[in-house]
Amino acid sequence: MIKAHKAYAIPVPSDSTLAPLYRGADLLDAYAVQLPEGAGDDLEMLVRAGFEPQAWWIRALTRVRDMIMATVGVKSSRAVGMAAARGPVIGFFPLLSKSAGELVMGEDDRHLDFRLAIQQRAGAAGGRELVIVSVVHCHNLLGRTYLAAITPFHRVIARASLERVARRAV
Repeated sequence: MIKAHKAYAIPVPSDSTLAPLYRGADLLDAYAVQLPEGAGDDLEMLVRAGFEPQAWWIRALTRVRDMIMATVGVKSSRAVGMAAARGPVIGFFPLLSKSAGELVMGEDDRHLDFRLAIQQRAGAAGGRELVIVSVVHCHNLLGRTYLAAITPFHRVIARASLERVARRAV
């Protein structure tokens, strides 16, 4: 039985826009959360509810990440968001594509490329669920080192963001 508002790991969905990027990924994971009955069906609004504003502890971790990564010339979260002036941003993630059932966010940098897809779909237990898929491809040792350091935080943040969406969805 899945607890209400608790995110859980799932196999990566084969129907994601990101599926062609799965092969050779340095990080590939997916999590889902059941949406409560009565949750809105506007995917972008649901996602914004979980990512804007970010929880205080996620903002704090992001600031620490930005300070450390600035020493090796990696874009800060603010720079990633500002680079997205070419289009909309959710949190600080540039929104790359949008359909009724899936949003794709991400950015490319010299050390790695990352993509996040968020899908809204029929849930395994009935109702609807929100799924987040993460795909990262590293380009060099800096990217692999960075990814190794942030992966445990990524897993916690991905689940927490989904849970936040579910709590705020009604």
